[in-house]
Amino acid sequence: MSRIGKQPITLPKGVTVEVAPGLVKVKGAKGELAVPVHPDLIIKNEGGTVTVSRPSDSRTHKSLHGLTRTLIANAVQGVSVGFVKEMLISGTGYRAALQGKNLELTVGHSHKDIVTPPNGITFEVPEPTRIRVIGIDKQLVGQVAANVRAVRPPDAYHAKGIRYADEVVKTKPGKTAGK
Repeated sequence: MSRIGKQPITLPKGVTVEVAPGLVKVKGAKGELAVPVHPDLIIKNEGGTVTVSRPSDSRTHKSLHGLTRTLIANAVQGVSVGFVKEMLISGTGYRAALQGKNLELTVGHSHKDIVTPPNGITFEVPEPTRIRVIGIDKQLVGQVAANVRAVRPPDAYHAKGIRYADEVVKTKPGKTAGK
């Protein structure tokens, strides 16, 4: 049995789950998410907990069991608490600013880079060198954060660029003087 898949998902107050064939709808205070699930898996919503079980021990059912449970748990956490990805900007003159809903980045290019958030994502810039990507869909928050990082990834020699707050950038030594 999958160690992750067999764990029940406890629903916080204000979160409801509707199970339909091939789809699980999760509603909460922050919004609504729909999680597509494989029709073979058995999902039960009973007494404030959601459990996922598999019909057989076939390879596909085993691989989908833990995945489905985690996707539903992420949706429950997203609609109740939400997800935040913190990012840092380092470099002389590098900064971020909000222009309406868009994120305007000044990161050493000849122009300002503008990142437009998709629906369900908001940006916060508490200080010019800090960016927060906020949303209810964990996958979308991570993808938008990766797109922001791709504008100017951290440089291995000077550690300049946009990086995740928990990311460690290993710097390489520069050229050494010849003999």
